[in-house]
Amino acid sequence: MNNTKDMTQGTPWKVIILFAIPIFLSQLFQQLYNSVDSLIVGNFLGKESLAAVSSSGNLIHLFTSFFTGTALGGGVVIARYFGSKRYDDMNKAIHTSIAVGIVCSILVTVIGVLFAPTVLKWMGTTEDVLPKSIEYFRYYFLGASGMIMYNIFNGILQAVGNSKRPLMYLVISSSINIILDLLFIGVFKFDVWAAALATSISQITSAFLCLLFLMRKGTVYQVNIKKIRIHSAVLKLILKYGLPSGIQNSVIGLANVIIQSNINSFGTDAMAGCGSYAKLEGFAFLPITCFTMAISTFVGQNLGAKEYERAKLGSRFGIFSSLILAEIIGTIQYIFAPSLIALFNDDPGVVAIGVLQSRTISLFYFLLAFSHCVASVCRGAGKAFVPMLIMLIVWCGIRIAYITIIMSYIHEIQFVFWAYPITWSISSVIYFIYYFCSDWVHGFEKIKRNGNIALKGA
Repeated sequence: MNNTKDMTQGTPWKVIILFAIPIFLSQLFQQLYNSVDSLIVGNFLGKESLAAVSSSGNLIHLFTSFFTGTALGGGVVIARYFGSKRYDDMNKAIHTSIAVGIVCSILVTVIGVLFAPTVLKWMGTTEDVLPKSIEYFRYYFLGASGMIMYNIFNGILQAVGNSKRPLMYLVISSSINIILDLLFIGVFKFDVWAAALATSISQITSAFLCLLFLMRKGTVYQVNIKKIRIHSAVLKLILKYGLPSGIQNSVIGLANVIIQSNINSFGTDAMAGCGSYAKLEGFAFLPITCFTMAISTFVGQNLGAKEYERAKLGSRFGIFSSLILAEIIGTIQYIFAPSLIALFNDDPGVVAIGVLQSRTISLFYFLLAFSHCVASVCRGAGKAFVPMLIMLIVWCGIRIAYITIIMSYIHEIQFVFWAYPITWSISSVIYFIYYFCSDWVHGFEKIKRNGNIALKGA
């Protein structure tokens, strides 16, 4: 079993940290090359182009989040089979996940390219920004298959405990993205569409490298192109544990698109300033992301091995660590917000909006971390419906209701920003009660049925 990590053995905190560090570094590089687009666009092409990239961000997330969230179900199933050493079933889950990813890639590309103008107009994107936004959006989605398939391949590797290899490929793709951004925009003076093209090329490269590695012979997770097909029994499990995550991501994306449409009503400075803040938040989210991925795999493998107390111990360590790191980063961001926002564009109007949003939200990052970590525990335990329901009610329903009501009475942008800490607080209270009062460790039990394929979930 080369390049795998059995997380049912060893000291839990060491296992989680050693697994989380490569994820942190890979997410750091991914966020770096996402931010490079905005840095180069904002400094070479101006605030209108930066606003175009920014206005597309939440919409891109809305279009892709359902499919990437659903793909998480494949990682959960693979981790459980790996933890229980059911390698034949794991192999079927791997090839089914890839087949699902191919279908999703086609759908996302077609939907994104065709419906970009309609949705951007619906969001109230200003006329001076709209043409550039459409261009960026469409070029990005021409390479959406690379992003989706990379997430599928990355999920397979992480499910078997290999978080180092995706890091290596992200370093390569990040370097390609930066070089192409500088070449296309800095040297050739292409417009904002070139930044999206550079991102698409780099994402496709990372997905291709992952696939080549997975096709290597002699591993329990080897991918064989001829075996890529959908196994109906496994697909049901992937959808059972992934569909709630896909729906959860989509409703959050929908709420954020509505918030973005309200931000757009405040003009180009607001769009550019909030877009700059979003890139900073991406860095603040890194410790949350690395621990949520580690927790999900750790809980999945250990519950697959019926190591219930070990799963509890590891999850608590991961949650606590994520909270501390997120708040440290949030404090740093609060203090240095003016300088950080100005990196993207130094227009005083843009900086003022970005700083206002940063200082309204950043000190509440610990709440965001807690909600995501407990949601990750739920997914690893086979209870993906729980975070879906919480996010649907709180991060979508309450968030949209708040924005709609408050904007009808007080049309000031800082009240838009408060939608985030308010809903993070509510979801954290609910997750706290659920985590400590429910029997989540027994939500995902193995049974022998249909050729040892099925996993029973409560």
